[in-house]
Amino acid sequence: MSSPAVTESALEYKGRPLRRRDNLIYYGSMADKYIILMQIADTRRVGDLDVPSRVSVQLQLTDSELRSRERVIKQTEKSGLYEAVDVAAVWLERALAGKLR
Repeated sequence: MSSPAVTESALEYKGRPLRRRDNLIYYGSMADKYIILMQIADTRRVGDLDVPSRVSVQLQLTDSELRSRERVIKQTEKSGLYEAVDVAAVWLERALAGKLR
């Protein structure tokens, strides 16, 4: 029995697209005003896996007219992927709802 094909757009978290390319993880849609960029800065070995141990999180505007530094609204660093995705979901939800602080 063959397993179903997984497309790149299949991954979602809380109803929003989640994509990884090398050490970068994009959360959200470029069609929206904001997106989250997570960069895995360090990993540690757990058994056979490399697990992210330091992740930079940035809330960014998707406006391509702006320079990359001008796009960053908020940023932080978290000590693991779970914490990074957790804060990313909250930031993106608030930003898209117009509730930035």
